[in-house]
Amino acid sequence: MLAEIPTIAIDLVEIESNTSVLADEFLAHRLGLIPLSTRNVEDMFYSRDCDCEEFCDNCATILRLRVQNRSSEQNVKVFAKDLQVERVDGTPVSRGYVANGVSVAEELPPRGFPIIMDPAGNGPLICQLRRGQDLHIRCIAKKGIAKEHAKWAPTAAIGFEYDPHNKLKHTTLWHEGTNAKEEWPDSKNVEWEEPQQDGEAFQYDGEPTQFYVNLEGTGVMPPDVILHSGIRTLQQKLATVIQGLGTTSDPTQPNGINGGGGHSPNLGVNGAQTAYGAQSAYGAQSAYGNTTAYGQQPPEGYQTPAYQGGASAYGGLGGATPYGQQQRGF
Repeated sequence: MLAEIPTIAIDLVEIESNTSVLADEFLAHRLGLIPLSTRNVEDMFYSRDCDCEEFCDNCATILRLRVQNRSSEQNVKVFAKDLQVERVDGTPVSRGYVANGVSVAEELPPRGFPIIMDPAGNGPLICQLRRGQDLHIRCIAKKGIAKEHAKWAPTAAIGFEYDPHNKLKHTTLWHEGTNAKEEWPDSKNVEWEEPQQDGEAFQYDGEPTQFYVNLEGTGVMPPDVILHSGIRTLQQKLATVIQGLGTTSDPTQPNGINGGGGHSPNLGVNGAQTAYGAQSAYGAQSAYGNTTAYGQQPPEGYQTPAYQGGASAYGGLGGATPYGQQQRGF
């Protein structure tokens, strides 16, 4: 939820005109951190997966900013609401949403529109313009995750807790006084579980069954959508691992050698030669039942001689090691 849920953020900024007191790089950084609506982000392609030459409506959203202070002696404040969303061909996109001829007020605006949550309806402040200054910018918003850059993060902070009454004793409440409860007040999650009763037996094999997540979003998507998107992302990663483990290395066998799934090249398996020929890296033969690097035949189970009372590479038990100390039997 912190770093792997796909969202939309301004990735490229083309400065057409900037006569403000702020540098181009400073403005680009501020624009990249403006939260944008992620409605229908699952229908959007990553730029690396799109087959267009530069960017298109399938992998990007265009936001254009045209503001200027012509004659006012007071500074003109430029807010996120001044960003106009348009398609790649320049066609403007309406913020309103119409279904069956009736305007519908939805929780999130269309994809790419800035998230405006303040009572004044302005959104984040971008800059201020004095008289005679102007600002013309074209922004290209793309799909990404916070692992690439923090501007794609859908959350600002996440809290996690289980067992609020500490009945499982997983947490040691260190305290200076005589009463730990006075120094460690209960969280609000204690209302969801029953406290430990007097005389109740302690469960040594108890495991948590309920988990509480306190999620603070940036506004790009509702908190419940962030939670479900995190679960879906985790499922996709696990599915990729399972698919990779089930991939066959030998096309003539459905599950690899002897049904074992993927495997390394056929070197040293079932009597085959190793990368060093018939011998191991130590010069001795390395097949099962042949001599090991220590000159001993391995016992049943292919254990080393030292664990069966035999001599190790430095001699038997009680022999001196290269550092002058004697070995001990285990």
